[in-house]
Amino acid sequence: MGSEPIQSTKAAVLQRKRIHIQGRVQGVGFRPAVYRLATGLGLTGLVRNDGQGVTIEVQGATEVTVEFAARLTGDDKPPLARITSCVLGPIEVVAGEDQFLIVASQADGRPTSQVTADIATCRDCLSEMADPADLRYRYPFINCTNCGPRYSIVRQIPYDRPYTTMSAFRLCDRCAAQYHDVRDRRFHAQPVACPACGPRVWLADDKGSTVEADAIASIAKAAQLLRDGLIVAIKGVGGFHLAVDAFNEQAVRRLRERKRRDHKPFAMMAGSVDEIRRHAHVDQELESLLLSPEAPIVLSPKKAGSMIAPSVAPGTGTFGFMLCYAPLQHLVFEQGPPVLVATSGNISDEPLICDNAKALDRLGGVADAFLMHDREIYRQVDDSVMHVVEGHPVVLRRARGYVPTPILLRDTCARDILAAGSDLKNTFSLVRGNHLICSEHIGDLEDAEVFQHYVRSIDHLRGLFEADPKVVVCDLHPGYHSTQYARTLAYAGVQVIEVQHHWAHVASVLAEHQVDGPVIGLVADGTGYGTDGAVWGCECLVASLERFERFGHLEYFPLAGGDRAAKEPIRPLMGLLDKASGSGPSGCQWLLDRIEPDSDRQRIILHQLTKRVNVVETSSLGRVFDAVAAMVGLGSYNHFDAELPMALESVADPDVEARYPTEIRADGLGPVRLDLGPAIMAMVHDVGQGMLASQISARFHNAVAWGLLDMARLARERTGLHTAALSGGVFCNRYLANRLIGLLKAAGFQVLFNCDVPSNDGGISVGQAAIAAKVDQGHCVP
Repeated sequence: MGSEPIQSTKAAVLQRKRIHIQGRVQGVGFRPAVYRLATGLGLTGLVRNDGQGVTIEVQGATEVTVEFAARLTGDDKPPLARITSCVLGPIEVVAGEDQFLIVASQADGRPTSQVTADIATCRDCLSEMADPADLRYRYPFINCTNCGPRYSIVRQIPYDRPYTTMSAFRLCDRCAAQYHDVRDRRFHAQPVACPACGPRVWLADDKGSTVEADAIASIAKAAQLLRDGLIVAIKGVGGFHLAVDAFNEQAVRRLRERKRRDHKPFAMMAGSVDEIRRHAHVDQELESLLLSPEAPIVLSPKKAGSMIAPSVAPGTGTFGFMLCYAPLQHLVFEQGPPVLVATSGNISDEPLICDNAKALDRLGGVADAFLMHDREIYRQVDDSVMHVVEGHPVVLRRARGYVPTPILLRDTCARDILAAGSDLKNTFSLVRGNHLICSEHIGDLEDAEVFQHYVRSIDHLRGLFEADPKVVVCDLHPGYHSTQYARTLAYAGVQVIEVQHHWAHVASVLAEHQVDGPVIGLVADGTGYGTDGAVWGCECLVASLERFERFGHLEYFPLAGGDRAAKEPIRPLMGLLDKASGSGPSGCQWLLDRIEPDSDRQRIILHQLTKRVNVVETSSLGRVFDAVAAMVGLGSYNHFDAELPMALESVADPDVEARYPTEIRADGLGPVRLDLGPAIMAMVHDVGQGMLASQISARFHNAVAWGLLDMARLARERTGLHTAALSGGVFCNRYLANRLIGLLKAAGFQVLFNCDVPSNDGGISVGQAAIAAKVDQGHCVP
């Protein structure tokens, strides 16, 4: 087949084309795929990586070069490749050329090439790792061009071995032969290694002393420790996991105590989907996510009768499961417990640890042993978290497997942009050209170490993509650490733009769906700094990427105690009762006493409400969820963000169609308001009558969904818009999101919602960046 096109080109006029391809085309076997296709078609020329992607020159008969381009961008591209741009053009024919070559990479120009995310071990590598006759039998770092670490080990673009942490390991002759053989699956697989030349594994105690130096013995000993109920810190792809037998309640509790994580659910890891099915309901969509190359944590409904320790995920209706995705993890599961708690290797709320010395220093009092390796992790990356809404995979935490895959903007920006993000669940974003690159999950910036990690991460990503932001965009809230950081960058030539929080939420939806708006934006979360000085949290915006108008919102209620109100549901409850009853919350004293027995604390809050001391007006739907959860007896304190709303969702009966009454108030003097007062008083009555929490929760969820639908309908009547965009942390609630999306679609709306970026504050930087790109339109080229 390869010789026929060459013979035909002798009689035909030769044509040479340059093809420049951008997208996820480095580190995925793209150049060898180009080589094999070109030589198979009898074409000559070359292929090389550069800072923007891959450049190809092909020479041959016209019809053959056309076929080459069609097949390369179609079925013949590598499985992990994602092409975002393919530009072809004729160039001068090279006389006497008789072969096709893969030539050295070029790092000239500003890098815009996509860096591939870290990918789970592929089936071919797993088969080789299980084969006693294979070079890499039971080798914990087996990989190829279709799998393995990428983003976590790359120092700069282009993605070549000298620019990764694997540069510390010199290839042996056998690995070098595979690395340079274009026909091999490991051709230019940058992390390629074997037991003779690659990273090594060892087991250390909690003081750092080596317990086992041999890799196989270390893994066997670690597995035995896990079976014995001990805690083992296991170094993975993007950092350490703290692992313990998920069936051992005593061991799980010990991990909670040492990690200082009292209530938040732990993620778990298993070796197969069949094992996960023993403990959770896994439908086709969830199974596809679990088995995907990204291998995220997937939230799956709990199955009754599971032997998973109760302390793994208390107060929620789901388990967070992932499959093992690194070779070392697969080897541990061959001998260890069938399910492990695999939580981030850190002290609660601190950054993920990826350095060996720091792990021993910070986690020596947590883990009983450390399964270490010496492949440096240049970029710590936490596990991603996903669930399914309306049949669509939806990101809750975007990190390993998904970062730094960009969102493509419709316009190309001439100026680089940095979006600082929010303070909770922070991410930041960069815009380079038409690429919007959202960082991995950073965390809550209140913690000093997380903030320092945030600043370092910005410097790293800016350096990786050689970004020089001339526009910096941040939240409107003056007290945010991210906002204050952004303002420090307002030196000569740098423009700082402040964007209202909920507008950024809507814009994040518009950005990932590549639409400019306007749309009817329904945004629901805990808090956001409002343009009127109030604390916003349930908004109906008529918004585009250029401007927004506040069409409606949840009726304001008084919230006493500032930040303490996010922890203590008695505070929003008393404010809601004060607003709804018209006579103050004391008429429901029996309910208040049950939630907060401390009468002095009640008196202080009542005094604050009466005298309006340290009280803000708020439209926060998140705080309403807190209050309702407390009313039905699910808790009186949020130990972590959204603990009580998660509990309220977990008990809601999906078969209940009834709903509590709500009212839309429109007096023509300002935005329309959604009044939940009637629902609040009806719930007080039902709680007093002993109605089941599952019934009350479902009726409340349905009331919120119908109330938001009514507000959207009124916005449609007045604006003529038929597209609704949903965002905000409250829509991480699958019950509410599914119910509202279904109602909106039934009412004739086109519905957009966050899928590729989180609807919580992890998506704020994406919306900020998209708005800044549009605001900067005068500096943009089409």
